[in-house]
Amino acid sequence: MNPALLVARDELRLMRRNRVAVVAFALLVLLTLTAVVTAWSHRQGIDALRTRHQAAADRAFDAQPDRHPHRVVHYGTFIFRPLGPLAAFDPGVDAFTGNSMFLEGHRQNTANFGDVRQSSLLIRFGQLTPAFVLQAVAPLLLIFLGYGAIARERERGTLRPLMLQGASSGQIVAGKLVALGLVALLAGLPAMLGFALIAGQPGAQSAPMALIAIGYGVYLALWSALILFLSALMRRSRDALIALLALWAVLVVLLPRVAPDAAGAMVPLSNRLQTDIAIARDLRGLGDSHDPADPHFARFKQSVLDRYGVTRVEELPVNYKGILAVEGERLTSDLFDRYAARSFDAQVRQNDVVHSLGLLSPAIALRTLSMAAAGTDFAGHRRFLEQAEAYRFDLVQRLNRLQANAVSYADDTARDADADRRKRVSEQTWQAMPDFRFRQPAGSTLALAALPWLGVLAAWLLVAAAALVFATRRLGGR
Repeated sequence: MNPALLVARDELRLMRRNRVAVVAFALLVLLTLTAVVTAWSHRQGIDALRTRHQAAADRAFDAQPDRHPHRVVHYGTFIFRPLGPLAAFDPGVDAFTGNSMFLEGHRQNTANFGDVRQSSLLIRFGQLTPAFVLQAVAPLLLIFLGYGAIARERERGTLRPLMLQGASSGQIVAGKLVALGLVALLAGLPAMLGFALIAGQPGAQSAPMALIAIGYGVYLALWSALILFLSALMRRSRDALIALLALWAVLVVLLPRVAPDAAGAMVPLSNRLQTDIAIARDLRGLGDSHDPADPHFARFKQSVLDRYGVTRVEELPVNYKGILAVEGERLTSDLFDRYAARSFDAQVRQNDVVHSLGLLSPAIALRTLSMAAAGTDFAGHRRFLEQAEAYRFDLVQRLNRLQANAVSYADDTARDADADRRKRVSEQTWQAMPDFRFRQPAGSTLALAALPWLGVLAAWLLVAAAALVFATRRLGGR
């Protein structure tokens, strides 16, 4: 039999005899299975809850009585962000960003009701999901199983006899790597059961799922190589364990926690109050549609009169108040979009700072890959906000055009007792308004967003493999 396979078999036998290792591995498998079941159940519950609330909001909007269209503009509606199938594996930023929005005219509201603000503070330290277990807990198990794989042989004085019996240093290290890699594969296997559940769901996409599976495989292979590198480099098992725990603490715990704070300090982001004050200031600069002497709206009014060839708004074939509402919503929405673009730009730069630290921490690179492929990263949240704003603007402008075409200017400005009834529109009109439907991105879009981070992980693996080769050659020279 190949010496490397003999070494691998012997290493696995030692792991099996180590009761602590066996119990730790069993606990990891149990924890992973628990994470799969709870994350899947949590995702199904959230999806059902949001679907139910969305249906209730749609029914409430459709059930409005005969009303003036502008009242419906202010009545507004709620929308809820649906989750993609892969959110059960990695929920990403969903717990932090909020999941519902109130849409109304003249305002661009933010998403509300994130789980972090409504749950225990423990959620801030990581949810129990298959992604979290593989990113943080699995490497720790591999460290405790493999820290003494080579250092132990040196301490016991069995390394040199192995070489004298014909096994080269490369075969010894390869055998240890095969054994540890097999354990890593078994540790990651329960998490892949989550993919078996996801694959049968509507909207499941094969390309992102394959990329996630490959990314986590590369990550665990990287840790296997790092563990054996430090075990081969250190003279004592204890030193190898301390070095590996310190490396795990820095790469998996410290850098991912420090990175967002560093990004926030380097790229400040205006809070909601500051943004609202700035928007209110700029809105005053846009002009007052109720002021006949306002320069912008005076020019707009004249342009409308010229377009229809009349001299007074009462002679227009449409309701000038509705036309004015269309123009006012266009101006305010343009302003909202400019502020939203600034906020998005700042958040993108913050994410760039965090992502740059992915070159120093494979855990950050893997987390970025996982969220991007699952569609639960900042880009996914931004897609929801942009689609929500597009829907809000379209809905409000439909209502404004309805006011312009279905309500006469005479009735809209009348003050008699029956005027309120005449300016109302039939309740069937609200039922004809389109409902919000979030469009999930294509699988190729998600896969392309995650692909660069697979390259980062692959680069980490190549560096770790090169370091292991160096340590192996050094081992053979002793």
